[in-house]
Amino acid sequence: MPRNLLTAAFVIVALAACAGKPAPETAAPAAAAAPSSGESAERRVLPPPDKAGRSALYAVLAARRSARTYGDRPLTDAEVGQLLWAGQGITSPDGKRTAPSAGALYPLNLYYFDESGVWRYDARGHALIRVTAEDKRGALAAAASGQASLKNAAAIIVIVAKPTVTAAQYGARAERYCALEAGHVAQNILLTATALGLGACPAGAFDDDGVRAVLSLAGDYLPLYLIPVGAGFEPGREQG
Repeated sequence: MPRNLLTAAFVIVALAACAGKPAPETAAPAAAAAPSSGESAERRVLPPPDKAGRSALYAVLAARRSARTYGDRPLTDAEVGQLLWAGQGITSPDGKRTAPSAGALYPLNLYYFDESGVWRYDARGHALIRVTAEDKRGALAAAASGQASLKNAAAIIVIVAKPTVTAAQYGARAERYCALEAGHVAQNILLTATALGLGACPAGAFDDDGVRAVLSLAGDYLPLYLIPVGAGFEPGREQG
């Protein structure tokens, strides 16, 4: 038999043998640790993120839809932690994160709005740092022309960039790179919401100054995305 045909036959046999083997069992996700009893009212230490995964990536991609109506249930801290870790969580000892960043500069901040107030995600500590105890979801929705998905959401994640961080290395392309990074982060959050059975929808129509005012941010910060999130999502109910 010619050598090239012999090689092809060997490859086909090897592939067939692999196809006949049962898929390895997926390890069950580790139970989330209980919050520390010593944490203060100004800091919420979140349960460790589940890195084992509950659903195949392809199935999550297929199920993702923009959901604009949600149930009334507040999100659990485990859900909050999983969503924010997906967006900006640290994944290695040298500080690399779940989403790529130009020059590994990480100019983005995630803010979390719920009924208990506004919080900033501390990626290094995997915790929420309180910005204010005032529920500002309504004010944030008003800065986005009163979009119903924002007014009715149990929580809203806001992605904000500080382009000057990136400009120090990349100059005039900084805002473009920040916008690209926000897209990576937003998709991670949306896919994680789908995997958790939550509804979410990215919103880009808002007044920048209005969002900055709600967060008391200086003018060198650039709001890029608002992502309302809530429970009660049913795949296929809404398309987008």
